[in-house]
Amino acid sequence: MIDNRYVTEIGYLSFNHVGEELCGDHIEVTSKDETTKILVLADGLGSGVKANILSTLTSKMLSSMIAGDISIKECIRCIANTLPVCKVRNVAYSTFTIIKIKDNKYVDIYNFDNPTPFMIRNGEVKELSYSSTVIDDKTIHHAKIEALPYDTFILMSDGVKYAGVGETLNFGWDMPQIKNFMGMLYCKEYSSKALATELANQCNDLYNSRPGDDTTVAVVRIRERQQVNLLIGPPTNKEDDKEMLSLFFAKKGVHIVSGGTTGNLVSRYLNKPLVLQTEYLDKEVPPTASIEGVDLVTEGVITINKVLEYANNYLKQNDLYLTWFYKIDGASQIARYLFEQATDINFFVGCAINNAHQGEDTGINFTTKMHLIDELAKKLKLMGKNVKVTYF
Repeated sequence: MIDNRYVTEIGYLSFNHVGEELCGDHIEVTSKDETTKILVLADGLGSGVKANILSTLTSKMLSSMIAGDISIKECIRCIANTLPVCKVRNVAYSTFTIIKIKDNKYVDIYNFDNPTPFMIRNGEVKELSYSSTVIDDKTIHHAKIEALPYDTFILMSDGVKYAGVGETLNFGWDMPQIKNFMGMLYCKEYSSKALATELANQCNDLYNSRPGDDTTVAVVRIRERQQVNLLIGPPTNKEDDKEMLSLFFAKKGVHIVSGGTTGNLVSRYLNKPLVLQTEYLDKEVPPTASIEGVDLVTEGVITINKVLEYANNYLKQNDLYLTWFYKIDGASQIARYLFEQATDINFFVGCAINNAHQGEDTGINFTTKMHLIDELAKKLKLMGKNVKVTYF
């Protein structure tokens, strides 16, 4: 039976082979049901369009078949009979790694010709015990483990292992070096995406930002659920103020209040002063404020728009990661709460029209706010977050 105190968190990042618009690696994530998550990392032969086709077909087919409880033997045969054959090399070839996690606890890993996945437990790198079986001349390695909370699994394509070849290193870095890097880097508070980003960025640095191979890192871990609640805007009807605020503060977890009018509303409700900050920590983001009993108080639309910018980047190359990860302006703090800490997010959105925003020159109106929240909720869902939006 699934333990609802925990969740399976997935993060990944890829860099394309230098000069290629398409990545020859592909990751597919699917859920058989609410209890099972499946990730497939496929690495197509070569790079560019052909490799992209091979890896995309492989990952999509394998994820669907594994979700359908088809045996690994039948999966391999189906892939071999389906992949297009390269006319030059006369092979249809894509390596792959599959990880399936059931009930946030029971883990199966299948690996074919990708670097061997490993695990971090309690901050230390642990070797997984693999058995081998040959299916149609392909050696498949299988590991099965009962995971503990915060067990972290690292999967990768060949581009990680050979990072730096011909650039900063003669032969790339070997698996012991990669494991040592991740062991030293590991922090329980880092999300799967943060860990994947750090390793992928290290590979890109070794390549001098000219990857000689498609490079992909995927990190999967079991973590405790954490709830973040964000309130923005007063309700349409003033009679609903108390209901909205009581529901907001009844939620467990972090409480964020966005917007000047909203901050004043919360201040009166809690009977605590709203203390304004005057220093701009980022010239593009208005200063924060504070109210006793609230974790973070920020300006509204401009700050949320910046968070949305970070969210869009997060889902692509995540190259703004070091910007919001360490800065302490309002948008950066919200980004850390939502992207790094949260597994479950509740938006409480007041739909009252702010007359101060209705001037022709503000560029801010009711439609803008609704659009921002809607888009941000969509991006957070793509990150794997459980998101609920309630309007008042």
